Amino acid sequence: MILPRRIALLAALFPLTALAAPVQLYTHLAISPDGTRLLSLEHPAGQPGQDVPSQPVLYVVPSGARSSLPLCHGCVASSFAWRQDGQAMAYVLKNPSAKTLSVWQADRDGHHAVQILSFTGTLQSLSYGPQGQIGVLAIENAHRQPGALEAGAPPSGEINTQVDEQRIGVIENGRLNWQSPADLYVYEYDWRPDGQGFVATAAPGNGDDHWWIAKLHAFANGTDSVLYTPPQQQQLNLPRVSPDGKQVSFIGGLMSDYGAIGGDAFTLDLTKPGARPVNLTPGLKATVTDLSWACGPGLIAAGIKGDRSAIWSLQGSVRSLWEDPTMISDGRSEPSLSCAGQHTAIVRQSFEKAPEIATGPIALWKPVNRDNAAQLPHLKARSLTWKSDGYSVQGWLLEPLKRKPGMEQNGKVPMIVSVHGGPSSASGPRYLHDHGYMAMALVDAGYNVFMPNPRGSFGQGETFTSANRRDFGHGDLRDVLRGIDAVEKIAPVDDHRLGLTGFSYGGYMTMWTVTQTDRFRAAVAGAGISNWLSYYGENNIDSWMLPFFGKSVYDDPDIYAHSSPILYIRQAHTPTFIFVGSADEECPMPQSQEFFHALQTLHVPSSLVIYPGQGHGMRNPQAWEDAVQRTIHWFDTYLTK
Repeated sequence: MILPRRIALLAALFPLTALAAPVQLYTHLAISPDGTRLLSLEHPAGQPGQDVPSQPVLYVVPSGARSSLPLCHGCVASSFAWRQDGQAMAYVLKNPSAKTLSVWQADRDGHHAVQILSFTGTLQSLSYGPQGQIGVLAIENAHRQPGALEAGAPPSGEINTQVDEQRIGVIENGRLNWQSPADLYVYEYDWRPDGQGFVATAAPGNGDDHWWIAKLHAFANGTDSVLYTPPQQQQLNLPRVSPDGKQVSFIGGLMSDYGAIGGDAFTLDLTKPGARPVNLTPGLKATVTDLSWACGPGLIAAGIKGDRSAIWSLQGSVRSLWEDPTMISDGRSEPSLSCAGQHTAIVRQSFEKAPEIATGPIALWKPVNRDNAAQLPHLKARSLTWKSDGYSVQGWLLEPLKRKPGMEQNGKVPMIVSVHGGPSSASGPRYLHDHGYMAMALVDAGYNVFMPNPRGSFGQGETFTSANRRDFGHGDLRDVLRGIDAVEKIAPVDDHRLGLTGFSYGGYMTMWTVTQTDRFRAAVAGAGISNWLSYYGENNIDSWMLPFFGKSVYDDPDIYAHSSPILYIRQAHTPTFIFVGSADEECPMPQSQEFFHALQTLHVPSSLVIYPGQGHGMRNPQAWEDAVQRTIHWFDTYLTK
């Protein structure tokens, strides 16, 4: 266990940069259909090792007047939704002392709140139907929080005899009336405009594992029909039914993590049984990450275009409405909008500008609050592009505004390369407000940080995202190394003092890289993968591997061996620190143990820390801060002396 005394000792050894005031963070937005009210989940950034729960805030637009929703003592709100007339809202409350969840309904000002459901299990994705019904995704008597990022339950007894199933329920007379079958796990859903059915993505069995094989379903009057079965290389996200009920849009693409959304935009004709989806964005040199019929006339998409957030109209053809080198979102990681009745709300930020909430027509947003107006830039960021194997690759160089004494040697400075997870993801211009972001901690420690988006990343279209399929580590490492060369042409980086780090797929890339090159003097691998052959049978989400490797490890072991660091381990000489959660189901602890054991056997300087009870999300802020401080110490040891 990470004890407070140890955290205090580490903080004393490695002092942190303090901000004048905590940054206010916004994790979920929902604008009312008339555009006059805005719900936001928000909290101030905590101190290192501190967890601060989000609380709902209600804004009046455009004045910015705010109030808090009435909550029971100690309760935390999560999902919320607006009724389609904008005159009422609903939200989920968690009461830790009672160990139950409840759904409350209030008027548009948050007054006259009434509890309409008490439930034991999980509740998420509240949504009002066209006739005022309230739908929700629920798991009754859930064994754990849903999601592969969560800590896995300790294995015991007979395995796979009981699986949690998430279903669509409609709240009626204080209970849930189930709308989807008991043998399907529903991931996302949308109401049909007649209020008599739903379109959803769903799969049978283990919900954490089977999202990669989810199909598009229609549920109505107790019936279930499959609308679309995607090919192996395509995952589905964000089903959105058109206002006239004649079509459903969705994002389809090669995606490595549920919730990390990206691909092309598709529509499916619901009036023609057996119809095939139509790709609305074929060949788009960008990644669609959000879809909505409520942002404006027709279907509106948001996404990543290189180093920019972008918004397109998909009405008839793809037409650019806005793009900018900032991040806009509804609180998610990828570019997205909160839309209702053609009103939009966003959280807007960049590496150098703290988040702010803004509302208004697309591209004409005006700030709703100025909570972070006093926050100053605490790093310098610039985007750069370079060529690699015919691809144009993009990345970010972050530099501290002030550097610790001794960092600069002979006019040059050390740099740490930070490879993102995924691989279907992208490093984007988010405000790195505290040490919850490893990159911010490294910049604060005086290092340049390079964040490449190699092949496999979002931002340049599906061909680029798919370019490391069946080739993990090989082509993307060439992209990273050539990116370092590009950085060294524009910044005084010391090629003899390079560090490498990453988490999840970035942890794999770290393990892989140190077996392929001695260019880095030190490395830190968080929750990595050292052996794809053994990993296949150890992780709890092996369905994600089939779209990327093409076949199971039992049918094509050679392609898994092709990218396994452990098979090249005798080429590793780089001092490497490794950390992982003991209950990680995405990148299980044995993968880190296997790599550490090999490094120790070969007398490569190495260290392994296992954080008890932590899943892939590393939810314990003290555990994460301990990993951050150990990382800084590791790099200081090998890069500054």
